[in-house]
Amino acid sequence: MAVSADGVSVGAVQGAGAPVRSEPERRTRREVARVLLASAAVALAPVVTASRPARPADVQPDTGTPFDETYRGRRIQGAPLPLQGLSALGAEWQVTVDGRPLHLMRRADGTWLSMVDHYSWYETPLEATRAAVDELGPLRRLRDLAPGPFGGGHPHGEAQHGVRA
Repeated sequence: MAVSADGVSVGAVQGAGAPVRSEPERRTRREVARVLLASAAVALAPVVTASRPARPADVQPDTGTPFDETYRGRRIQGAPLPLQGLSALGAEWQVTVDGRPLHLMRRADGTWLSMVDHYSWYETPLEATRAAVDELGPLRRLRDLAPGPFGGGHPHGEAQHGVRA
């Protein structure tokens, strides 16, 4: 414990020894940028939300209607396969582009993607098929698939001899 010049004892006080500033604290450029960015994000959130197309939650896009049309000079056809096994959710479709099969897959959120354009997803099988045609362009064609659900047997059902790399 210390004693001051006038004889009063001065003990340890919380915060004692901290420098006292008479000027307000100055913020760094980084702190100012964070505050401005956060303010802009809060101000723009309602604008972004309002700009999204409104779709009632109880109205789902029609994914069960077969199609047969010419799109960008290509004949696209598609129809849902009969319900069997896990396809009770309507997750199986037979789709062709110029007579060649295009595999579509249904995502967990109900949207669709194709083997050609598998980085984007679409509301209906028709939209996914049109996007695949857009991705193929006028010169490329779909390759024939290996044996599978479009008329061939399962490739592992036959006896395999030897090692294949």
